[in-house]
Amino acid sequence: MATWQERDLAHIWHPCSQMKDYEDFPPIIIERGEGVRLFDIEGKDYIDIISSWWCNTLGHCNPAIAEAVARQAKKLDHVLFANFSHEGIIQLAEELAAIMPEGLDKFCFSDNGSTSVECALKMSFQYHLQTGHPEKQRFMCLSEGYHGETLGALSVCADATYAGMYAPLMHRSHVIEAPDCYRCAYGCTRDTCSCACFEHAEQQFERHGHETCAVIVEPLLQGSAGMRMYPPLYLEKLRALCDRHNVHLIADEVATGFGRTGTMFAFDQASASPDMLCTSKNLTGGFLPMAVTAVTDDIYRAFYADYSEGKAFMHSHTYAGNPIAAAAALAVQRIMREDRVLEQAAVRADHLQRRLTEAFGEHPHVGEIRRLGMIHALELVVDLDTKEGFDPRDRMGYRIYRQALDRGLMLRPLGNVVYFNPALTITEDELDCAVERARGAIGAVLG
Repeated sequence: MATWQERDLAHIWHPCSQMKDYEDFPPIIIERGEGVRLFDIEGKDYIDIISSWWCNTLGHCNPAIAEAVARQAKKLDHVLFANFSHEGIIQLAEELAAIMPEGLDKFCFSDNGSTSVECALKMSFQYHLQTGHPEKQRFMCLSEGYHGETLGALSVCADATYAGMYAPLMHRSHVIEAPDCYRCAYGCTRDTCSCACFEHAEQQFERHGHETCAVIVEPLLQGSAGMRMYPPLYLEKLRALCDRHNVHLIADEVATGFGRTGTMFAFDQASASPDMLCTSKNLTGGFLPMAVTAVTDDIYRAFYADYSEGKAFMHSHTYAGNPIAAAAALAVQRIMREDRVLEQAAVRADHLQRRLTEAFGEHPHVGEIRRLGMIHALELVVDLDTKEGFDPRDRMGYRIYRQALDRGLMLRPLGNVVYFNPALTITEDELDCAVERARGAIGAVLG
């Protein structure tokens, strides 16, 4: 009889994978999850230090969330969200309004991060069309940015790894050279940064602001670019620039929302607010797909008119506002509030910083250990002085990934960047164990 792995590979095309790699490294079949640990069908445990693609906020199979989901599944599974609603989604909208950055109090629900971005892009374009600015038909984004896999979202991705091949299918966006605080071209450090690199944004706005609907950014953290972190001042400058040019500022907080960066949203660390905020991953604690595009009342009012005027936002998703997903999201909010999760996570994040510094602070191939809230990243380099990264053809990250799995640690490096992005409820003992397993894996590959 065929094994589970053989049955998997007979039919399944796994995401973000070269399937030929699976010939000698077949998929690991996970049977159950508990807290930050996953257990395969052989009983081996893995510490999920990346929250299964950054979405498992409060641990696998959190009992309170599971109970809320089960209870809702017996009451109402799904209902058309056009002209129908339900108590759970109304309560969730109220709770979101209370925690969002200032001014964001209208919510368009969808089912994943890419669709929340698509929603924001279309809204911005239509808003300008309906407010007397039909010339505004372009978008701006940061270099190395990532905003999802659908074609609209890819059009504002400047990372060729994901978007390059599909360029003929996409609309053209204007790219702003992003901050790179580790390899600062202006000779600044994180302690001395005054965002001199912001001149790149100013130059692009000067050239293209008149035709731009919106600029979209991952606030404070460019995740897929290798957990590149930049200061809140950049967002504050960008807010002012957008205001001068009548350009929307879209915050893609799909990955950074709900406590990942140390505050409920990354934008909370800036003295400014975006016009739109997209979020998903951590909204339901990793239990169910759900996303939201939050907007200001000003944007909402531009679509509010008699039907005959043709200003309605004709955008929909079958599972928008799903009751079971809403129940999971409400449970997440309740737990984070009642258990003071952010306060507890801050203490554990300090502990993780100390442990990583002890383990890798003097490593000859760790150029930087950077941190934003619970997210920590190790930048691997050939040489500490030149900051030269390893040749991508060496697949250094992939080799470390395999070594880590052998040791029971689920790492998934981004190129030459190894990162920790665990559930906010991880314990200090579990962090210690994860650091030791990471040290073993990195040592096996880099010495």
